[in-house]
Amino acid sequence: MTKVIALISIFFTLNTFALFEINESKALLQDEKNTISIFKDSVNSVVHISNIGKVRRRGLFFDYDPMEVVKGEGTGFVWDQEGHIVTNFHVVQGGSKFTVNFHKDKKAYKAKLVGVEPSKDIAVLKLIERPKNLKGLVKGDSKTLQVGQKAVAIGNPFGLDNTITQGIISATGRSIKGISGIKIFDMIQTDSSINPGNSGGPLFNSKGEVIGVNTMIFSNSGSSSGVGFAVPINTVKLIVPQLVKYGQVKRAGLGIKPISREELAYYYGIDLEKGLPIGMVFDGGPAEEAGLKGMTQNRDSIFLGDIILEVDGKPINSFDDIFNVLFEYKIGEKVKVKVLRGKEEKVFQVKLKELKSN
Repeated sequence: MTKVIALISIFFTLNTFALFEINESKALLQDEKNTISIFKDSVNSVVHISNIGKVRRRGLFFDYDPMEVVKGEGTGFVWDQEGHIVTNFHVVQGGSKFTVNFHKDKKAYKAKLVGVEPSKDIAVLKLIERPKNLKGLVKGDSKTLQVGQKAVAIGNPFGLDNTITQGIISATGRSIKGISGIKIFDMIQTDSSINPGNSGGPLFNSKGEVIGVNTMIFSNSGSSSGVGFAVPINTVKLIVPQLVKYGQVKRAGLGIKPISREELAYYYGIDLEKGLPIGMVFDGGPAEEAGLKGMTQNRDSIFLGDIILEVDGKPINSFDDIFNVLFEYKIGEKVKVKVLRGKEEKVFQVKLKELKSN
């Protein structure tokens, strides 16, 4: 009889635990289930990147021997099944070797640098050896984002692997100066907690699609203050295929050397309310072929050239403006450039060419 009672007790105990687990699952809110699903579906494609560089160590006989050390760490994510990893430029900057670690995989995989685009703080690595069942993350559409919608970040803040944080899209269309000194347009602002080590990691929407690459924070302490920024995925989708194919971004440009309104006022005493003055038009470039004019001068006087007001209807008032507007165009495409020549506004159609700089 004692044995029967014991078995019955065990049966009821096990069923109580099972019932408890079922009730716990049912008790989860729909938003919690969604966050858990995003993590489970994505975490195996989010990686920890170590940037290994050389430093010179003082030797026994006052000589300096090179020694490899971890110069920095960050996050990245799998772009495709071929083993391309997307991260931030500042994560890989200055490194000569790179290792990539996956969730619950003790092996450190070596990777090589494929290409970088410092102006957008984006870099691509490629795994030398790939783990099994490599899966690229699904890319979303950052143009459809709405302020207030859910935002989820996965990364390695302070070296704490596979950390997930959740917040909202706080703002879109932010223009923030990047590591290159050039403003990055259309940045996504989020209050999802982003800290050192999160750089290069994915920002997800509620569908589990990547909508941005976490890049920087505004903070006096160096840790999250609820103001983080991500490069929009639509910008990243323009960059990565070119880095994979060419190792660089082949940029379309006008073939001009602009001068800022501030420089114009400081050096020549000419004040302008708006627009971007053309300082020089390069020989044989698109702008020259279209008939645009730069500044000229003789011994006594300086003559103002064309002042760019718009490119395809988008206002141009700075170098950052024209750089970011033209970044979205391909070589060979045509743009309408509105300029002020003297007191008259003119519109020129310009066929863009590949240029090293604009």
